[in-house]
Amino acid sequence: MTQPINLRQFRKKKAREDKARQAETNRVQFGTPKAQRDLEKAREAKRKAALDAHKRETDKDGSET
Repeated sequence: MTQPINLRQFRKKKAREDKARQAETNRVQFGTPKAQRDLEKAREAKRKAALDAHKRETDKDGSET
């Protein structure tokens, strides 16, 4: 004889598995680790600072100093 199945528990278990599967898909599709985002932000700030450091300054009348 087979064991009876509690449908409420079965539905909840299936919903949790579906949610976990969707979360995994989203992590692959949209996930960028915070450390990597922070690293890119720091690199971009360093590039911008280096570029600004090499700019020539001009007076109000447009002549270089």
